[in-house]
Amino acid sequence: MMRRDTIAAIATAPGRGGVGIVRVSGTDLLPFAAELTSRKPAARHAIFTRFQDAAGTAIDDGLLLYFAAPHSYTGEDVLELQGHGGPVVMRQLLQRCLELGARLARPGEFTERAYLNGRMDLAQAEGVADLIEASTTTAARAALRSLHGDFSKLIQRLTDKIIALRMLLEATLDFPEEEVEFLTAGRAAEKLAEIREELTATLAATRQGSLLRDGVQAVLIGAPNVGKSSLLNRFAGEEVAIVTDTPGTTRDALREQIDIDGMPVHIIDTAGLRETSDVVEQIGIDRSWAMVQKADLALLVCDARDADDAAVQAIVERLPLDLPRIRVFNKIDLAGQPPGRERSAGEERIWLSAKTGVGLELLKKAIWDQAGWQPSGEGLFTARARHVEALLDAQRHLAAAAGLTGQLELYAEELRLAHEALGTITGEFTPDDLLGEIFSRFCIGK
Repeated sequence: MMRRDTIAAIATAPGRGGVGIVRVSGTDLLPFAAELTSRKPAARHAIFTRFQDAAGTAIDDGLLLYFAAPHSYTGEDVLELQGHGGPVVMRQLLQRCLELGARLARPGEFTERAYLNGRMDLAQAEGVADLIEASTTTAARAALRSLHGDFSKLIQRLTDKIIALRMLLEATLDFPEEEVEFLTAGRAAEKLAEIREELTATLAATRQGSLLRDGVQAVLIGAPNVGKSSLLNRFAGEEVAIVTDTPGTTRDALREQIDIDGMPVHIIDTAGLRETSDVVEQIGIDRSWAMVQKADLALLVCDARDADDAAVQAIVERLPLDLPRIRVFNKIDLAGQPPGRERSAGEERIWLSAKTGVGLELLKKAIWDQAGWQPSGEGLFTARARHVEALLDAQRHLAAAAGLTGQLELYAEELRLAHEALGTITGEFTPDDLLGEIFSRFCIGK
């Protein structure tokens, strides 16, 4: 366990509530507790007590919990002060902790200490943040699996197999005159093939986990008055966007998150794209194109009664070539057309009515398919883009190793690099600057 200074922070959300918690972590906190409450608590026992200032004046009455190192969240001594959840009371309790020698914790520092003290690996620590930020029930359950180590176990299994192959290879290098027989007897080629196959499966599951965590940014674009805002309202199930017959009503981007069978989709409504002399509307249009550049998917909305409109073709020509898109033919209730879905000219096409909702499920399914969402039930875990990149890096090195069986030193080096790439996921090989970036995005108090 690493010895560090004492930190403190309010662990509950800002605002008023029935209960508020101040968390303290450090070394030998029993004297700290005695100064604060005039009592020395037993480990893992909640006691009702009075929190007091330096003069002995009561700050609040509440519960004190003491967790002795190393059996605590951070692996250090931890105190939790549970009082009434008013902002003033919480600030007073925190200030008293600072007076007693603690310093204000940085964002994510409690979880960072848990990682540094070996209470969890880096992927599990990120699962803590994912659980807090989960936007769907499916994401919350998957984040809990990451926190419980499901993802880490997959990575560790791959790592163990690579280590075993590296050991075989190192032994072979020690006896160069017998290298071919040694590798053949050890089934090196078969073992490498098994590792690559398992890594491919893990990569597919990790991509799903990343998609579950981050969701899909889908931007609604199109000419004015084609029904983009009506479609946003239909997705949201309420009137979140103003809908009128006046072109240019939407001036700024509106966002709404929906849940498509567990996958979070962030729908962004934008200003109608057209030539205009209105300065304010033009700003909105410029912002719309900026949103397109950041999107994962474009929902190009057009009027089903005028599907070949020149304005639509002008928009298509400006879309990034690598941006997936779904063309949505809206207002089929006015065009007298049935709902439908087809793939034509390299793009998905959906016919629906934002006004009545007919065909909306077809669009949801198209978004699901376009994103590559394939929920795998109880085995799903959350992951991040950096995890996907690390697995891709390991995959590249293993592929390189497969082509170097006749050059054992280079073969061994590629295995080492694959091992290190996997290690960045759990924190076995992780630069300090990456740790700082990861934990800085956590809540203060967590």
